[in-house]
Amino acid sequence: MSTPIQKLFDLSGQTALVTGGSRGLGLQIAEALGEAGAKVMLTSRKAGDLEEAAAQLQAKGIDTRWIAADASQPSEIARVVDEAMQRMGHVDILVNNAGATWGAPAEDYPLEAWDKVMNLNIRSIFLMSQAVGKRSMIPRKQGKIINLASIAGLAGNTPDMTMLAYNTSKAAVVNFTRTLAGEWGKYNINVNALAPGMFPSKMTQGTFDRVGADVLAAHAPLLRVGDDDDLKGAVLLFASQAGKHITGQTLPVDGGVSAIIAG
Repeated sequence: MSTPIQKLFDLSGQTALVTGGSRGLGLQIAEALGEAGAKVMLTSRKAGDLEEAAAQLQAKGIDTRWIAADASQPSEIARVVDEAMQRMGHVDILVNNAGATWGAPAEDYPLEAWDKVMNLNIRSIFLMSQAVGKRSMIPRKQGKIINLASIAGLAGNTPDMTMLAYNTSKAAVVNFTRTLAGEWGKYNINVNALAPGMFPSKMTQGTFDRVGADVLAAHAPLLRVGDDDDLKGAVLLFASQAGKHITGQTLPVDGGVSAIIAG
């Protein structure tokens, strides 16, 4: 007998850990999960931002907690997972959203900057997934891992952009997602990725200022950039039973930009 569609998307009784969850895309994702019924744990570096984000979600009736930590540091990741397990009992949904970028020409790209981007954008995803998998998902034989890639990981730079480390790290996220999905499917763990296009955020503010929102929108077949709702449906599909037969996939949410690139 089939399950009613509302029940498939219902996250009541589920717990979610969202890295980089205090603002931007991470906060949008946390809001979607909470509105669907999940208890949400936010983590990012700044306690003030987390406190503000938690208050915003709690005002919507979402059960929200937070932990301030630097996801680029292995010891901090271990602490986050320990505390999340103590405070929530288990983690059903892990959203690896924390990320950074750095612009510099490839021939002059600083090693320090390369390491910073790689450590946060891909190493932290590995370490967080490994820790949550071992502590919660594998023993319970269930879990949903959602990684934040980017359409920048699906193609190279245009000549006017200097994003070597960021694009490389996001391409790594795509194949990390495929590979982990293949290995952990036997534990009933779904691993998927979202690949956002251009959304307004602190990370993209420089691009919006330099290029302009209208110009960026004109590059998309839908003639728009992402807004505060555009990741909600996609993340809910990957986080809920509605997506239980989907794993190892990367879904662009970009107004069609990647379709043009692929074509």
